[in-house]
This record gives sequence, C-alpha cells and structure tokens, in this order.
Amino acid sequence: MSEALSTSFGAEAHNYELGRPDYPFDAVAWMLESLPSGSRRIADVGAGTGKLTRVLTGAPDAEIVAIDPDPAMLRTLRDAIPGVPTFVGSAERLPLPDASVDAVVLGQAWHWVDPEQGSAEIGRVLRSGGTLGLIWNVRDDREDWVRRLTAIMHGSNAEVMLAGGGPVVAAPFGALEERTWEWTRPITRDLLHRMASSRSYVITAPDDEKRRIRGEMDLLFDELGLDDDSTIDLSYVTRAFRTVRA
Repeated sequence: MSEALSTSFGAEAHNYELGRPDYPFDAVAWMLESLPSGSRRIADVGAGTGKLTRVLTGAPDAEIVAIDPDPAMLRTLRDAIPGVPTFVGSAERLPLPDASVDAVVLGQAWHWVDPEQGSAEIGRVLRSGGTLGLIWNVRDDREDWVRRLTAIMHGSNAEVMLAGGGPVVAAPFGALEERTWEWTRPITRDLLHRMASSRSYVITAPDDEKRRIRGEMDLLFDELGLDDDSTIDLSYVTRAFRTVRA
C-alpha cells in the first residue's frame, strides 16, 4: 500500500475522531475472549485517534499500549484517553520486547500492513498462545443511499480487501475466525462530511476532487432531506477476525 496514503490521516485527526464510528464492545470482547484471566497486556497497533483503544480500556484487568506511525494521530489519542502509553511504530516494526504482550489488535489498519512482515513481527512480540485480532467497521452498501455515498467518496483500500476475500495472515498464525455484527449509527450531515474528510483518498486528493466530493454529497443529502438539524441512520457491518499464535 502507498505510504503516503497510510500515513495521511494525521492531517485530519480531528475529523477522524469525530467522523469515524466506535467499535461494538461485543465484537472487541469476542476477539479477546480466549485471553487468560488476570492481568492482560494488549497492544493496539495502528491505534490512530484511539477508537479501538477506548473500547479496550473497558476490558477488565487490561493494560493497553497504543502504537501508530503518525504522531499527530497519537496526540489526539492522548487527549481523548489520558494515561494510555503511546509509541510511534507500525505492525512491521513494533517498539516492544519479544513475547511481551498477550494480544495485538488492529482496527481499520491491517489493509495497510504487509501480511508476511506484519505477522512475523506481531508473532515476535506475542506470548505463546497470544491473540491477533483484526476489526473493521464497514458501511452497509446494501442500502441504496449508502451505496451512492460510497461511490461519491471513492471506495477505500479496506473495502476492496474485504470484498475480495478478506484479510490474510502468515506464520506463526493459523486460519482466521470471523464474526460479524450489524448496527446503525445516527449521524448528522456535518459528521458525514467529517467522515469523508478523514478518508485517505479524500485527504490526498486534489482540491478540485475534494470540491466534487463535497458537492455531490450535498446533493445526495438534499435529496434525502438531511438538513443541518437532523440525523439519518447509517448502517454498519462490523467484521472481526481472530487467530492464535502457534
């Protein structure tokens, strides 16, 4: 994947935090349900502004560390979730000792990772029997207006990967298990624009393309009767995957 795209989000960290949805607690708990009771150390890799980190902090007896290649995203995370240690790094280069964590999780991030290098490096820092969890919130394009919105904004790398068979992991991990959750998020016109602004394609697009996207989104919202004071239910499918280190 293009490094320019994968490290572009810091420029829109505020819009990312406001416009992107949180993860369902049940989906995150499912990824981690095989972890032993007692103190558990979990690394949130590609943590961004802390969307997944925030849910992880609700796990009992969990010690969380957040890792992201973009310092601007980590600054937003520290403001949102004080007290969580943060480190600059990536799935391929983790600033952690060998066999030092019980789980590594990535939210909206594995599609930026080299599967072989990332799997090997995550395997290095995981204890034997540790869990690798991958999770994405994906808009439900079975709804006509959502499908039209996606076409206007341009499909993302994550959406292409998930539609093409899903994530791939390598040694020392085996086959991925998957579960899905369907839910809706009431969202305003402003937050829909912020969500679009936080997408890597839009962040790196020329100004005329950004104007086209915003203009076509406004036409769609006008057609839907979505004014500045109302909300619309945006349907999501959360797809979670997990595997255990051999």
